[in-house]
Amino acid sequence: MVEFVHKPVLLEECVNGLNIQQDGIYVDGTVGGAGHSAAVVRLLGAEGLLIGIDRDGAAIAKAERQLRELSVAPFVLVRDNHENIRSVLQNLSLVTVDGFLLDLGVSSYQLDTPERGFSYRYDAPLDMRMDDRNPFTANQIVNTYDEKSLIQILSEYGEERYSKRIARAICRSRPVSTTMQLVEIIKNAVPPAPPSHGHPAARTFQAIRIAVNGELTALSQTIEDMTHFLKPGGRICIISFHSLEDRIVKQTFKYWANPCQCPRDIPYCICGKKPLLTVITRKPIIPSQKELAENPRAHSAKLRVAERI
Repeated sequence: MVEFVHKPVLLEECVNGLNIQQDGIYVDGTVGGAGHSAAVVRLLGAEGLLIGIDRDGAAIAKAERQLRELSVAPFVLVRDNHENIRSVLQNLSLVTVDGFLLDLGVSSYQLDTPERGFSYRYDAPLDMRMDDRNPFTANQIVNTYDEKSLIQILSEYGEERYSKRIARAICRSRPVSTTMQLVEIIKNAVPPAPPSHGHPAARTFQAIRIAVNGELTALSQTIEDMTHFLKPGGRICIISFHSLEDRIVKQTFKYWANPCQCPRDIPYCICGKKPLLTVITRKPIIPSQKELAENPRAHSAKLRVAERI
């Protein structure tokens, strides 16, 4: 059994970005091993509250142990998907909160637990579920989707230039039952590339994982829901790890900072849509060289912060 080790990315930057108040209510929508949440809880007083959400049962269990040991501020953990953040907060009878944090993507624990099937470095069943209560796995995508659907997933979610070759090879090689079988299929389908280009299966595994877990489908709506729950002056901090996530975060922040849809030649707004956010980070915050040296998995992380008007 792999120990749940969670090294929080851009920790100091997130804590500063949230502008934490001792009596505030803060929501970590991807609590993971509570790396970020532990830092938040340490800054809260007894009148504050942390709410941690994660769909991974192992993450919730680790967060419970981690936060219980601190015994600082009250906390509530909920096993759910951050896309349901509205219903989670309503079920807790909350109307407003002081800050939200999302640390998107796959966790180190998930990658380093071979049987979860997230990694192209270990031989395991094709699973890739962040929530093991979900019956839909990577096996179903790899073995039942037609070539056209596979091409679309690999192109859209993996930005894989050889999506057609890989999709065709997968369809011809069925049934595929393990991660290493899939890795070999991918390697044989694409031209050799230098190590500097990364592992040949990386983009395909990313794409299938995103599809299995629906990681991008509701992200914009999640940000909208968080925006409406924020108190004036409250902050949203979102860490993304690839361009697809970052683009959605950037565009959604931009929209809520200027939602007016009136034609430019009209001298004043008649649509009635008022700005709800101010974008704090015009450019994303990225890890320092020191952090990258200590945690290479942080290399693609980008943090964007917005504040409720």
